[in-house]
Amino acid sequence: MGQIQLKSDTFSVLEDKIKFINNGAEMIYLVGPIKLPVNLYGETVEFKWYSWLKSEDGIEDFQQVIDQLSTANLAEYQQSSVLVYGDFEYGEDALIRMHSICHTGDIFGSKRCDCGFQLKQSMKMIVEHGTGALFYLANHEGRGIGLFSKAMAYILQENGYDTVEANEALGFSDDSRNYDDAIEVLKALRNKPVTLITNNPKKLKALKAAGAPVSGRTPLWGDVSEYNEKYLQTKVKKSGHMA
Repeated sequence: MGQIQLKSDTFSVLEDKIKFINNGAEMIYLVGPIKLPVNLYGETVEFKWYSWLKSEDGIEDFQQVIDQLSTANLAEYQQSSVLVYGDFEYGEDALIRMHSICHTGDIFGSKRCDCGFQLKQSMKMIVEHGTGALFYLANHEGRGIGLFSKAMAYILQENGYDTVEANEALGFSDDSRNYDDAIEVLKALRNKPVTLITNNPKKLKALKAAGAPVSGRTPLWGDVSEYNEKYLQTKVKKSGHMA
């Protein structure tokens, strides 16, 4: 009886914090908002945090979702999330960043890329703008090849390959990232147009093609060093990144 009551209490606390996004054959469960105070350049800024989970089962009973969590082995792979600032749902003008996870740059502060800089700088831009959202996409490591493959790509880069050549040598395309789930979450959180923080025209094109309410873009360059100069040049010369 006590266990049943505990489950009932858990559900009553969580039920207002879950949203179902029906994406045809799949279901996306969006949990949030959750208050998340963030240390941003020495200042504490409070964001609203969401995380989402995609399921092929299509279960619309959140109690069943809770019951299955402990056996789902979710820690074996990462889920994506989004940080929201300000009145993102109703504000007239909002910035968004679709940020691909970079284990080495975001966590360790690697100088081989500009990802860590872009993560913090885009958050700063969103706060200064007044409203926006940063989507942190967990299945995008190494432009979609995964962390283990990225480690091998780094070895190739240390032996003369550039980023594109290394990915292609391992059997991948230059960029195999997919934004479908993130776009569905964006649509669930906001209907009004957004400005995308990016240098990547492929990302802008992908979002527009999928029906995301993107009205334009703003660039994000910086943190150039001897360690990432070739990497940044390859972005421009081979991947078509714009200033």
